[in-house]
Amino acid sequence: MAQMSFFSAEAREARTSDLAGLLCGPAQLVRFGASGTARLSVLLPDPGRARPLAARLAEFGVNAELATSESGSLVLRTAFRGDLVELAGQWCRGAVKAVPEEFRLDGALLRMWALGAGIPDRRGGYLLGLDPHAPQTHQPLADAVSYLGLPAQRLGPRGAGPALRITGARRMRRLAELVGDPPEHLPEGHWPTGGTGK
Repeated sequence: MAQMSFFSAEAREARTSDLAGLLCGPAQLVRFGASGTARLSVLLPDPGRARPLAARLAEFGVNAELATSESGSLVLRTAFRGDLVELAGQWCRGAVKAVPEEFRLDGALLRMWALGAGIPDRRGGYLLGLDPHAPQTHQPLADAVSYLGLPAQRLGPRGAGPALRITGARRMRRLAELVGDPPEHLPEGHWPTGGTGK
């Protein structure tokens, strides 16, 4: 029987702070003035991601609705909520998104990241999308992924990025172990598998 990793998505109970996994990708948190509330918005690379992501958010008691951004992109966003303020405080320095000091990934956070901004690479690996508007987050997140035993290559806009590319059979197996089984309703082929990445 395979032993579950201490860092895997199933190793502990889900908690609201796991939503930080979405912030590793292009998601944004904004505060509403001095009201003590904040809104989470997740840019969706494809419409098929909306249903499984909304279902996952609902498991945290967080309802979300589809909207269209000013640029015409599809966005899944929450209402302004008081329980997102702490997360906003951790991930925002003023109006700028920043990775918290001493940030550590685990399987639950990585699962949210993959659900929000992950996609298989045509070369056989897996890409974890980064926020193009927050380049200051890219290296700290690469370091956090490496800490999990998944050293990744940073890709720029010309290389299907910004994203972190994970390749290699052993690393792909490790990634699949950490994120767990595919969420329901996610389009086929979007989830990392323990296949034979090159």
